[in-house]
Amino acid sequence: MVHTLDRLTAGLNDAQREAVTTDAAPLAILAGAGSGKTRVLTRRIARRVLNHEVDPSHVLAVTFTRKAAAELRRRLGELGLPAAVNAGTFHSIAYAQLRQRWSDRGITPPEILDRKVGFVARLMSARNSTAPLDVTAEIEWAKARMIPAEQYPLEAARAGRTPPFDADRVAQLYTAYEEEKLRRRMVDFDDLLRLATRDINSDHAYAAARRWRYRHLFVDEFQDVNPLQFELLRAWLGDNLDLCVVGDPNQAIYAWNGADAEYLERFDDHFPGVHFVKLTLNYRSSPQIIGVANTVLNTSFDGDLAVAGSRMALHLAPTRGDGPMPTVISYADETAEAHGIARRIRDAHAPGRTWSDQAVLVRTNAQLLIFEESFRLSGIPFRSRGSVRFLDRPEIKDALVAMRRGPGRLAERLVELDAGEAGDGDSGGEAGALNADRAANVLELVRLGREYLGFDPEGDLGSFQSWLASTLRSDDGGNSGDAVDLSTFHAAKGLEWPIVHLAGLEEGLVPIHFAETPLARAEERRLLYVALTRAERVLSLSWAERRTFGTKSLRRRRSPYLEAVDLAIELLNQHADPVNLGAAVAEQRRKLRTIEMDTPRPPPRRRVAADDLSPGDRLVLDALKAWRLTQARAADVPAFVIFTDATLVAVASSRPATESQLLAVAGIGAVKAQRFGEQLLRIVEEST
Repeated sequence: MVHTLDRLTAGLNDAQREAVTTDAAPLAILAGAGSGKTRVLTRRIARRVLNHEVDPSHVLAVTFTRKAAAELRRRLGELGLPAAVNAGTFHSIAYAQLRQRWSDRGITPPEILDRKVGFVARLMSARNSTAPLDVTAEIEWAKARMIPAEQYPLEAARAGRTPPFDADRVAQLYTAYEEEKLRRRMVDFDDLLRLATRDINSDHAYAAARRWRYRHLFVDEFQDVNPLQFELLRAWLGDNLDLCVVGDPNQAIYAWNGADAEYLERFDDHFPGVHFVKLTLNYRSSPQIIGVANTVLNTSFDGDLAVAGSRMALHLAPTRGDGPMPTVISYADETAEAHGIARRIRDAHAPGRTWSDQAVLVRTNAQLLIFEESFRLSGIPFRSRGSVRFLDRPEIKDALVAMRRGPGRLAERLVELDAGEAGDGDSGGEAGALNADRAANVLELVRLGREYLGFDPEGDLGSFQSWLASTLRSDDGGNSGDAVDLSTFHAAKGLEWPIVHLAGLEEGLVPIHFAETPLARAEERRLLYVALTRAERVLSLSWAERRTFGTKSLRRRRSPYLEAVDLAIELLNQHADPVNLGAAVAEQRRKLRTIEMDTPRPPPRRRVAADDLSPGDRLVLDALKAWRLTQARAADVPAFVIFTDATLVAVASSRPATESQLLAVAGIGAVKAQRFGEQLLRIVEEST
């Protein structure tokens, strides 16, 4: 026994060792990004089995994907466990349970409905592909939240859902969906969870047998549990407290899909007496990346919620050596951004490096397409993770059908298609994530159409579709060899790369424009945290000053979350502790606000044009511009990001000598005064 325990705890840190060896039950392991959660979970199971504390046939390990279940079984096998350990998803375990019960009772199993969208489309007599998708998504959300059809309108309104049309109509379709399934003796995957729960709760003898069969439960990714899954878990457990869950409240990013991280956040309310273990040592990322990620997560913003004070907060601590400082870069537009990142990827593809060491992560699927185009032109192999091929998307198929039916030339049809899509990428109020992503894809089709007409002004729809098929070949997602990964933030969860490029970090995308409530914006911040913590050593962040949505080219503002990134980088350069950087940034921001509020400002001077400067002022301006150029080159950003010409002209004309005088200059706030004030005042003094 001692030998087995020594082997299973070899190489573990103190918190990991406690999670593996404690006899506490129930147990909640709060495992931060890159903290070795799967290693701990499998070794805990192995410790209990190999030390003969539990019979492996009575162990049930629950995951959320078949891939995760397969990985769990593989790792348990490597630790010497017999195949008797049961590992699977909620749905697969529920289905196996139901099939056994149906067999025991001589019941013919119902048919599984695995193509819901087509089923819903027939109920609607829908002529397009997107409306059934929307309705199906609403039904799935409601069933995950255990909301019956008659309560859907009220609960959808409370949750801020924006259904594809009137909520009462969705409720009617939901009712018709359930009735038609019943008539045809069919069940969907959510029904499997409901029926498995019902059977246990309604039959005491059966419940006792099930709970005897699986008496040691382990659940991974517990922050992603939805109410329906939680009820099944409670049914499996009964009064049994032999439960171990692993989760990370900082990576709760699926509330839009019905998940409820409150089950983890308030775990002790559901299971009094629980023992918590926190895993905060990160074995993936450099201290510089950890510092930025901690800061983004724990710095509050206007209209946002801070996580720093939460009792479940996890402040990651790095274990790896120093790496390069993360960079923030702005580009003129999305095309320049894609080409710029392609160049950076080529530069990083040095001897000994593979293409698959790198990834580009974006907020929405629609943003991936321009990178696919740019990488093809650059000869960079790539694969798109977790996304349906662009031309296979139902909204794109519907748009092309609508264009074929429409009158006029291709350019006119593109304008009409553009006019039919609400929003400009920044507006639109409360909208569903699915609808917003779909609209963005259609606007991307319009952008491609304009790009095509630039090559062939006389082109028609047929030639445009041929060009699309040629430009967007099927290799956009199927490259299984050495290739750069293109992924959304959501699809990147659970993955990691040595070099990560985060693109499109603009207000309206990060956070997404329809995240208007504090809870929604807090989830957006956690989503960015997930993306940041995918990087092991090199992290670059970028945004576009202009972005095209359909036929509109719009000026963009960088993501407000980049303020935290900037401050984190500044403090890291001053050798601040990456673990407590969030608190340091909060204190820094508090001091800056105090300076702004407490410093009496003289009356603002009128704006002076460069032509109005005296010869002496021009000397000051030349020195300021030379300094700005050095700063911009060092930060790899355009010069105006440091200071605009108008601001430097104002400094040169007013020649401030103190910090309060500097703060009176238009264009200089407390943050920039803190960062550059001393240098500006010195340049003014030396040039006068």
